[in-house]
Amino acid sequence: MTQNSVQEAAPAAEDEAAPEAAPEEGSGEGPGDGRRAPRKHRVLRWSAMVLAVLIVGTAGAGYVYYRHLNANIEQQELNLGDQKIPEPTPNAAGQTPLNILLIGSDARDSKENQELGGARETFGSTPLADVQMLVHLSADRSNMSVVSMPRDTLVKIPKCTDPDDGTVYPASNGRVMTNQSLGHGGPGCTVATWQELTGIHIDHFLMVDFAGVVSMADAIGGVPVCVDANIHSRDSQGHGSGLKLEKGTHPVKGEQALQWLRTRYGFEDGSDLARAKAQHMYMNSMVRELRENATLSSPNKLRRLAEKATEALTVDPGLNSVKKLYDLSTELRKVEPEHITMTTMPNRYVGARVEPTEDAEQLFRLVREDISLDGGDTKKKAGPTQEDQGPDDPAAEDAEIPVLVQNGTRTDTLGAAPDRAGTVAGLLVDEGFTRAVADQSASLSEKTTVVRYPSADLEGDAAAVAEALGLEPGAVRRSTDVSGVTLVVGADWREGTTYEAPKENNEVPETAEALNGADDEACMKVNPAFTW
Repeated sequence: MTQNSVQEAAPAAEDEAAPEAAPEEGSGEGPGDGRRAPRKHRVLRWSAMVLAVLIVGTAGAGYVYYRHLNANIEQQELNLGDQKIPEPTPNAAGQTPLNILLIGSDARDSKENQELGGARETFGSTPLADVQMLVHLSADRSNMSVVSMPRDTLVKIPKCTDPDDGTVYPASNGRVMTNQSLGHGGPGCTVATWQELTGIHIDHFLMVDFAGVVSMADAIGGVPVCVDANIHSRDSQGHGSGLKLEKGTHPVKGEQALQWLRTRYGFEDGSDLARAKAQHMYMNSMVRELRENATLSSPNKLRRLAEKATEALTVDPGLNSVKKLYDLSTELRKVEPEHITMTTMPNRYVGARVEPTEDAEQLFRLVREDISLDGGDTKKKAGPTQEDQGPDDPAAEDAEIPVLVQNGTRTDTLGAAPDRAGTVAGLLVDEGFTRAVADQSASLSEKTTVVRYPSADLEGDAAAVAEALGLEPGAVRRSTDVSGVTLVVGADWREGTTYEAPKENNEVPETAEALNGADDEACMKVNPAFTW
């Protein structure tokens, strides 16, 4: 009963430096030179939230204790941004997918979290969302996809309003690290940032702190992990998590589990991307362990687990009770491990940071359209979508719609196609959109041609532009990055005057480094500089 309720969604914990270690190479914003400044040691703590999901409904300790656990759970608003992504339209069976954002905060706001996280000089500072994972549960509950976003990803944070004191955090001036979103009013701004970037409607968030990770690992009796060589995550300057393991597979729990989830020094190239891979392995292993073993049969252990879990959690109002968490776990545990797929958002380096690539949009589209990442289906979800139904807002007359046309045909290997904005703007004028103009200064990179609009009252206008050019309804997207209807000619339309939709590709990009939940042979590659 109990162990099954936790198998569901599984993510992990992050960063290196052990509690006693000297400050490691942090992930904070460098002082303008692109290098990581020594800052905080962070942790991926979402494994603790699984525990919270798991404990829910299992205690049977009476109404008073139930209310006590509910009081432990902190809640904050789901979305602090202005933009609203429509909920997916139910499929033919009346089912809808479920999207949950898992957030690991590096807050040092308690003695316990500070001791586990190290970096005592950061006590009480603005927390960062250093772990961000989107869990997508398919409409028919047959599969689950997890997308990790590296903490150093450069994104535009939208305007967010703190519901507690009304503080307005303006949209970021240019791109900044995604983990800063948490400091713009709370986890609801991290949700808004994800929705802005991906176009995916997010139903819930769960945020966990350091202490929860240790509690979870202790409660389940250890999670098996594998390294292909002896590892000691510590360099001559004291950087590293302190993780020390011999070659092979070993169960880790408590602070050793935390070390695994933090480790960057010693895994592969020492990057956040390698750390994400180790976290995915841990999560998959934890799911399998909870399915196969009854390690949580002790009522006393369950009560301790419930106490620690609920204290470590911050959730949105839709998950603000033990019962709601348990109901969520019931949905999540319907998925077998072989139908769970862990991925990392495809990215490329920009100096010391990373940015999403064209493959990232492909991955986001698969999630938006509820297409399984495990190869279990190759079709879009059944039933009409919100896009198929068309916009609620009627379009103005074509000649009254201002349209800005931009050239987004640049790719990783090709420069921008000459004068595509001017050519397509001319096509629109010929179609009756006489206020269409080309932005000759923009040279963007957009994999597919899109029409963006900033607010609901312009949705119909944007749809009319798309229809005039033969674009699919899915090419019309709301975005606060634009001030009016904006057509970006993508790399799929580098030439010609007639748009031809590219053949749909529902394959998971190789750059997403997908890991199947049933893969029990995955093993982390150890950097030779950190072996012994």
